[in-house]
Amino acid sequence: MKIQRRFTLAAVAATALCLLSAAPAWAQAKYPDPNQTIRFVVPYPAGGATDTLARTVAHKLGESWKVPVIVENKPGASGTIGSQLVARAAPDGNTVLFTIVALVQQITLMNLPYDPIKDFTPITRVAISQSILAVPKETPANNAKEFAALVKSQPGKFNFGSYGAGTSAHIQGSLLNLEGGLDMVHVPYQGGAPLVNAMLGNQLSAAFLDAGSSRPHLPKFKLLGITGTQRVSWLPDVPTFKEQGFNGFEPMGWFGMLLPAGTPKAVVDKFSAESRAILASPEVKEKIEALGLLPASDTPADFAEILKSDAAVYARIIKSANIKLN
Repeated sequence: MKIQRRFTLAAVAATALCLLSAAPAWAQAKYPDPNQTIRFVVPYPAGGATDTLARTVAHKLGESWKVPVIVENKPGASGTIGSQLVARAAPDGNTVLFTIVALVQQITLMNLPYDPIKDFTPITRVAISQSILAVPKETPANNAKEFAALVKSQPGKFNFGSYGAGTSAHIQGSLLNLEGGLDMVHVPYQGGAPLVNAMLGNQLSAAFLDAGSSRPHLPKFKLLGITGTQRVSWLPDVPTFKEQGFNGFEPMGWFGMLLPAGTPKAVVDKFSAESRAILASPEVKEKIEALGLLPASDTPADFAEILKSDAAVYARIIKSANIKLN
């Protein structure tokens, strides 16, 4: 009887071990499930660059995997409604967050109902955006250093505009104040279009404009500096802030995809491989560049490091500049 019991226990243990070792392979074999719809949740309104990129990738993914892939816009509360939906979704690879760098900027700005680092599994960035310090043509400064000196010489006279409180443009303008010892007053607008219109109407001394969405209007302004680590090919004469001796402007805006935390590695790896193949296609690259953005593609591990690094940089700036949403 003891021998039989030992044999039974050994058989059960062996079977369990086989099932555990086969789990990742099983998960990969079953994913994607043709009977399941994959949802791309965009936490912002339809029609913007985030929405356009999400629909581009979703369409290609559906074609490749032969499964239904839809885009759902869930705007509200500065993107937190849609993000929370994904954070609480089943970690099965069928619910994807398609979002922007604000995800990690908000860690220091808001009391979030989720942890942007711990509650998501990164897949990849899709595109990168850069910001440009623009001033009216008549401004007597030819670069950011000269502009900082000009502002410092006339206290209380200058302001800067952004496309919203707590946005990258607000953070970057506040950083310029910090780095240059300046006192420019922040003037927030409800979006990029009103900000550009205010600049065209000479209502602002300066503004940090999104290089992609503002591209058609950039020739109307004097461009003094660009964020990131290198100049862009279509604006070769605009130096980076780093070149001009300013620190903290290296992080760039990004559009990226994330899954809920706890998604099986086999599913993450499969989604990552397919996403990177899609982003490498000439057709998709062309669509990204047409938006004035730079194509991007990361491994999940690389994107995870970018999330942590960006969160730390923005936290330092937001705290040092005492940036508030209200």
